[in-house]
Amino acid sequence: MGGPQVPDYIRRLAVYVPGKPIEEVQRELGVRDIVKLASNENPLGTSPKALEAIRQALPELNRYPDGSGYKLRKALAQRLAVDMDQIILGNGSCELIEMLARAYLADGDEAVISQQSFVMYELAVNQVNGRAIAVPTAPGRRHDVVAMAKAVGERTKLVYIANPCNPTGTYVTRRELDEYFEIVGDRVLTVLDQAYQEYVDRADYPDGLDDLRKGRNVIVLRTFSKIYGLAGIRIGYAVSSPEVIATLNRVRSPFNTSSLAQAAALAALDDEEWATASRTHNLQELKFLEAELSRRGVKFTPSVTNFVLIEFDEDVQKLFLEFQKRGVIIRPVGGPGLVNCARVSVGTRKENLRFLQALDSLVLAATAG
Repeated sequence: MGGPQVPDYIRRLAVYVPGKPIEEVQRELGVRDIVKLASNENPLGTSPKALEAIRQALPELNRYPDGSGYKLRKALAQRLAVDMDQIILGNGSCELIEMLARAYLADGDEAVISQQSFVMYELAVNQVNGRAIAVPTAPGRRHDVVAMAKAVGERTKLVYIANPCNPTGTYVTRRELDEYFEIVGDRVLTVLDQAYQEYVDRADYPDGLDDLRKGRNVIVLRTFSKIYGLAGIRIGYAVSSPEVIATLNRVRSPFNTSSLAQAAALAALDDEEWATASRTHNLQELKFLEAELSRRGVKFTPSVTNFVLIEFDEDVQKLFLEFQKRGVIIRPVGGPGLVNCARVSVGTRKENLRFLQALDSLVLAATAG
């Protein structure tokens, strides 16, 4: 077939496969009563203040959004005690991850990632013909940040650290992060992806903004998709030095966040009652889910997030389909050390019981047989 040739590095790109939508399972299997525990969404729904803000913003949909997101950036700056020129908005965290690769990586430049980490880091690096250096994890499926620091070479421009990590649910401590920066210094831009930070209940969990205030060469990514329940409207933000943010603005698409997303995020930011209720619910249900898995002798990685990584003894792809037939959507994951693993989001008590019921009918019944 004629026409322009696609570069080899584009041909080699893997396609990101999101958690399976409820509608797709309904079409394929004819199942109606479905519980989706595949995408780490807030099972309680969306901040009521955000929903009201969306309703109020609807009459202005004929207008382009504020390209800079002034009101939301101003509110974030006040909340986080930083300057407005230290904040950039993104169409979810994924766009920010991709912007960083476009801004900092030329052909063959390197980014260091953890081997069992968010797949979007490697995809973003590969999209610009960069080279992702994957460092094996430490015991317990944790980032080995010291090894990641030592993997930094002459062509390394970025280090992506998911803290907490998706899909493992583990985290890097303050002591470990300090040790990492002692080795790396300011030689690279360290990307601290804190999409799940609102859920963490650990005294030694580090706030990336503290590293920024210490003058470290760091950018902190956060999102409204998780605890605020705005996954469907796609909005996140990054905080860094004015110089880094100015660089990212050079590759940011015009009007990259919608007026509805900005309005919803601004209202959600002020809904502390919702965030607290969501956090409390998650801590309670995470404890319940992990206790039930332990009671059943099912292998899992202890989590500080709103999901649990489970390791099955059977083919996870076959189990994935069987769970769907029982009206439960989970998320298979893959890669080194993650064979036959699946990520299961923390749902409501009713949803968690549905998952456990399906688990009993599939895995435990097969074991007993």
